[in-house]
Amino acid sequence: MAYNREPHLSLGPMGHLFNPDYPLCREDVVWILEFMKKKVADEAPELLSLPQPQLLKIFQSFSEASMILIKQRSGCGPEGDRLRSCLIEGVLGLYPAGAN
Repeated sequence: MAYNREPHLSLGPMGHLFNPDYPLCREDVVWILEFMKKKVADEAPELLSLPQPQLLKIFQSFSEASMILIKQRSGCGPEGDRLRSCLIEGVLGLYPAGAN
């Protein structure tokens, strides 16, 4: 199933991320990491207004989530909550203010 290019909180992987009752699958995590990567590569306007410490936090969250995914190969398991937290921290600064 193909997801929309710009996710909505109520649909797709981004909606799954913000729903703690929904277990993240590997595809959701990869999609969210790709979303984050695309925002940075496209120099999204949301990034231009962020202070450097927040940009570094987004990078740290992206890196940590990537490493968790590499180590455990899924979104669930003992690191599932930590993975979700990393992704949420990373996405919050990239998401348009009016989306939540």
